[in-house]
Amino acid sequence: MAENEQNNNDSPGSGLQSYAKWTGLGIQMMVVIGGLGYLGYRIDKANNHNIQWVAATLALAGVFISLYLIIRATKS
Repeated sequence: MAENEQNNNDSPGSGLQSYAKWTGLGIQMMVVIGGLGYLGYRIDKANNHNIQWVAATLALAGVFISLYLIIRATKS
């Protein structure tokens, strides 16, 4: 059974699949962090905050969510 798994990983398309997987994770990180940061920016702008604490908090939450998604993806 282990030999079949090794043969599947050595196939020519496996490198491209791995590249697509990690590229997709990077794009997903940018969308999550950027989206939450932008949402926080809009909230701060609507409420006329002098310090953009909502944007910073949501961007940090986006970092933690992205880390969780990456850890979950690497376990599978």
